[in-house]
Amino acid sequence: MRIAILYSELAEYSLACFKALTDKNVSLLLIHWPINPEAPFKFDLSFCQSYSKDSLDKQELVNLVAKFSPDLILTSGWMDKDYVGICKKYFGKIPTVLTLDNHWTGSIKQRIACAISPFTLLRTFSNAFVPGMVQVNYALKLGFHADQIQTGFYCADTDKFSKYYHIIQSERKSMPKRFLYVGRYVEHKGIFDLWQAFERFRVENPDWELWCVGTGDQFDQRMESNGIKHFGFVQPSDLMPIMSQCSIYILPSHFEPWGVSAHEMAVAGFPMILSDAIGSKEAFLRNGKNGFEFKSGSVEQLIERMQHMANLESEVMVEMSSNSVKLGLSNTPNLWVQRLLNFLPGQ
Repeated sequence: MRIAILYSELAEYSLACFKALTDKNVSLLLIHWPINPEAPFKFDLSFCQSYSKDSLDKQELVNLVAKFSPDLILTSGWMDKDYVGICKKYFGKIPTVLTLDNHWTGSIKQRIACAISPFTLLRTFSNAFVPGMVQVNYALKLGFHADQIQTGFYCADTDKFSKYYHIIQSERKSMPKRFLYVGRYVEHKGIFDLWQAFERFRVENPDWELWCVGTGDQFDQRMESNGIKHFGFVQPSDLMPIMSQCSIYILPSHFEPWGVSAHEMAVAGFPMILSDAIGSKEAFLRNGKNGFEFKSGSVEQLIERMQHMANLESEVMVEMSSNSVKLGLSNTPNLWVQRLLNFLPGQ
């Protein structure tokens, strides 16, 4: 079995799924966009044949895929015209699988995409691989049939975060009074809401802290306040010691197509506070069972959820932690592989 993946920006969670493919004796060709200098992750790509797209011209890219002779092509969206051109060439010969994480909003741009899809996307891509049901709705409107769509495209490295869970549980004697945020420092992530909410929450809860991991164009505008600690960019391999000293994960995004970090933190056993704008809450948050939802942009509601969490008995927090793990293991890299291979004829 030979699979070509034409990808945009790499992430460690994506590579966990790609590696799971090669563990099933699949030969893998991976073409990817250059590593983002804003987040200089160090990726181990030794498990497959890989190329940064900026090292290839258009004809070299076409020739590379042709020489590889794939049985299936998986592509990140339709924004890369070179990738789209390759899929169009192989359409009707092998499965050409489109990935998309957009929610259906009914915008003029989306309505135009749906109107022209029978003449463009549906003549280029045979199938769609999407994160969850919020994306299935858009894929159906684009003209894909239900049996041409699989969910579960975004998936955490569950082996790694499950290991973190067991390490943290074995070492932890009590639940630390610390919230954790992991993500980019950009405005639509709701970071300014988070900092404002925490500053007000801490007036009556001076023993609580908020630890924030990440970087971005708003890093220089970060709030420096008592109880808030900024770590900047952290390699994934260095994240566990920080996680082990926190107990509740917060993702306050104004808009988040999916949000893999919620999956990762669920597997690691974190109770969570998620905004209602996060796609992955459909899979990894059960309100009152393993955390709480709040209205995106509402600082008041976020403070209420923080206070509610801070008031919970430790036994309830432990139960929430266990519920998060169960939800998190509903998707794994091995299940991801199974879903992708379902696109092959006869599967």
